[in-house]
Amino acid sequence: MSNWQQRESYLTDIAERCLRGHKSFDLRRSHLVEASQISKGTIYNHFPSEADLVVAVATAHYRKRLERAVVDNSQYSDCLTRFLMHHCWGLRDELLYDRFIISRVMPNPELLAQVTDDNRAAFEQVYGEYIQWNNDLIKAVGVVEGFNRAELVANYLRGALINCDDAGKQYDDASLYYQFSYALAQLMGHSDKRIPKQADYACWLAELEPAAHAA
Repeated sequence: MSNWQQRESYLTDIAERCLRGHKSFDLRRSHLVEASQISKGTIYNHFPSEADLVVAVATAHYRKRLERAVVDNSQYSDCLTRFLMHHCWGLRDELLYDRFIISRVMPNPELLAQVTDDNRAAFEQVYGEYIQWNNDLIKAVGVVEGFNRAELVANYLRGALINCDDAGKQYDDASLYYQFSYALAQLMGHSDKRIPKQADYACWLAELEPAAHAA
């Protein structure tokens, strides 16, 4: 990784931390100067516009989701379980660390039209790979005709993350993940397939708890 990439990764991490607890993307490039102790000129070189900052944070978010997908690919052999647990992990991550829900603002064609070619290409590549991973899993579980299942699921995921954040849901509530998974299985057209039980989610949360305290 080049020094430029390392610095941009550092800046997007700082931006993500600054946005925790926020319901709108109200962070500006100027705010990063004090938070990062990096000069204004350097920050503006990385993010030539406010739109570039938003898109760069979104790119970093989806890159981390792709990294998690690699873990889930090796951890869960069953495609439905892999899909459900991946998104349960994402929901827990958002709630536990009170992250800004990036799907509140991205993808956004108007924002993408305002950014540099490099930042637009980076986002489109990472986001495209993540959507493809999701769609491939939905197909692997089994496509049920009648509706665009991928679109139904994507819309539900976006709404569920925002609603859980707005409602102040607790990250350690096993029933939340069970209900979340139940809804996903229904939308995928696989209500007949077995999903993890609420007790399974309680065990899963307990296993993750030490990592939460260490983070």
